[in-house]
Amino acid sequence: MSRLAISARDDVPEASKPILDAVHKQLGAVPNMFRLAASSPAALQGFSANSGALARTLDLKTREGIALAVAQVNGCDYCLSAHSYLGLNLAGISAAEVALNRKGDSGDAKAAAAVGFAAKVARERGHVGDVDIEAVRQAGFSDSQIVEIVALVAENVFTNLLNVVAQTEIDFPLVRADEAA
Repeated sequence: MSRLAISARDDVPEASKPILDAVHKQLGAVPNMFRLAASSPAALQGFSANSGALARTLDLKTREGIALAVAQVNGCDYCLSAHSYLGLNLAGISAAEVALNRKGDSGDAKAAAAVGFAAKVARERGHVGDVDIEAVRQAGFSDSQIVEIVALVAENVFTNLLNVVAQTEIDFPLVRADEAA
């Protein structure tokens, strides 16, 4: 059971309802994480705007890989469960790729650079070296794309922390951070 309220759509503040409706339209359901965040229209609006902007960066598979790597670093079972499901069913990545992403890696060399860098940024709280930046550049990422990778890490850290604090009830097939990828 979640430690913070997860409300039905009709029980959230009015300002949150249009965002939940948009999530429902996109996913066909409203995951518990969104219903949790909906208790604060400001938090939900900020997350939604950030997420919408970052959805136009990189490619879906790489974004999901970053989400999986960061969730693993932060030990967020909710986000690992959600992004494993979304990676497999929305992004079309394989179970083997999900396992690699959780380890900060990928079967694709360019994606591996982004996912590995994202995992290191999360693990080291941004204290990465010049060699780390150069490796991402050498893989083909521009400085603006490196900024986007860091922004994706930050977005995922927010959802990881929110769901760990709340102990959000997992409404996806269960994946646990403490189980081998």
